[in-house]
Amino acid sequence: MFYKSTRNSNLNVSGAQAVLKGISDDGGLFVPSEIPAISLDDISGLAKLDYCDRAKFIISKYFTDYTEEEIEFCTKNAYSTKNFDTDNIHELTQLGDNMYLLELWHGPTCAFKDMALQILPYFLTTAAKKCNFDKELVILVATSGDTGKAALTGFCDVDGTKILVFYPEDGVSAMQKKQMTTQDGKNVGVCAIKGNFDDCQNGVKKIFTDDSIKAHIDSNNAAFSSANSINFGRLLPQIVYYISSYATLVDTQQINLGDKINIVVPTGNFGNILAAYYAKNMGLPVNKLICASNANNVLTDFINTGVYDRNREFFTTISPSMDILISSNLERLLYMLCDDNDEIIKDWFSKLSSCGKYEISDDVKAKLQNDFVAGYCDDNATKSTIADIFNEFSYVADTHTSVAIKVYQDYVKNTGDTTKTVIASTASPYKFCSSVLDALSVDTAAMSDWDMLEKLSEISSTEIPAPLAELKSKEVRFTDSIGRDDMSDYVKSFI
Repeated sequence: MFYKSTRNSNLNVSGAQAVLKGISDDGGLFVPSEIPAISLDDISGLAKLDYCDRAKFIISKYFTDYTEEEIEFCTKNAYSTKNFDTDNIHELTQLGDNMYLLELWHGPTCAFKDMALQILPYFLTTAAKKCNFDKELVILVATSGDTGKAALTGFCDVDGTKILVFYPEDGVSAMQKKQMTTQDGKNVGVCAIKGNFDDCQNGVKKIFTDDSIKAHIDSNNAAFSSANSINFGRLLPQIVYYISSYATLVDTQQINLGDKINIVVPTGNFGNILAAYYAKNMGLPVNKLICASNANNVLTDFINTGVYDRNREFFTTISPSMDILISSNLERLLYMLCDDNDEIIKDWFSKLSSCGKYEISDDVKAKLQNDFVAGYCDDNATKSTIADIFNEFSYVADTHTSVAIKVYQDYVKNTGDTTKTVIASTASPYKFCSSVLDALSVDTAAMSDWDMLEKLSEISSTEIPAPLAELKSKEVRFTDSIGRDDMSDYVKSFI
């Protein structure tokens, strides 16, 4: 298996090289030269395995240059009970006849990003050895809240690496900010940006392709890589949990082998739902992929109309990890839908960069709408859904998961579709205590962050996740805040 760029189909690099570089020199994203297939017999076999062995099976189909021993080393170290609070790594919780929440937040930072960012450091350090890479890796991360902490935790004090995280100053929850700014480790850095997530993401992308910065980092015997989902090494582990959830449904006799399921994903950057699309194209029986957005509904409009237009009002919402108007991973999907035509991709994304808008062709739109449907809800609907789910099932869902639930409920009303459905539950409700408690009609005006954690624990009859409880005694280490135009200089200083 080789990897090419969405902006250069003639490029061929190994899996290890793609992971090391993170993003192609031409600004494109690495994609596999083909989508490996899995059969129903394969899925039947996976149903009897634990999560670690499921991951090993799927990852080996993409990273064919990694040896079996190397992949086992990566998976065994990443997916263990020292990192996750459940032996199953993820959990499936049934709410109603056809709805299953895929809880992806049982890792060390209580968000779905742990599913990939616990293994990415092992991918990277293994790749460095395979490629005889003797430079220091500088990991640059743009985060809308969860990726930052998950990446900091994964790379903390990993030999041969430094990691620098940029986050929007007013675009993350109080708990997300506390998680990042108190991070331990000698090789870590965290900085706020006076802007939104798109400013952070655009800044990091520009740095990756800036020749002067690359010369600077090279003179310091270092090289950039990425822990965002622009790195295929971040995306690949996310494919695993969709296939794993299906295998678990088969194993627990919730579905029969071969039955189709729907998958609903709350997403802003499109990586998490793209992973489900890869799983479907590998052979996972999937009916519809349902893309759920908050008020920043650029993806909903795009899927419904074929026009991507980021020239719109940006909303700061109670589901901040989805507050995004430039969805990077959409480039990978469109590359596949237009039959690997890199010239079309360069044209569309040049238009996105220059005027903030592009329109796909009718044939590509037809392919897109064959697999995807989309919907969105605002903060009021999100809060109502949190309350409704709690009142009906005594279950507390976070703000992002509740967006997905609401969009799914609307989809069922509109279509009557009774297909069993897996909803990606992307974060613990404890990460968004203020908004969740507000939705449950609790007055939090006089409460501290820690009071809110305890109140949510009391209401939900669940324990406060240990990684969040521990933050109470941790001191803030990182307080820098800069303008978006100062990111390059800050990176040079960090190096």
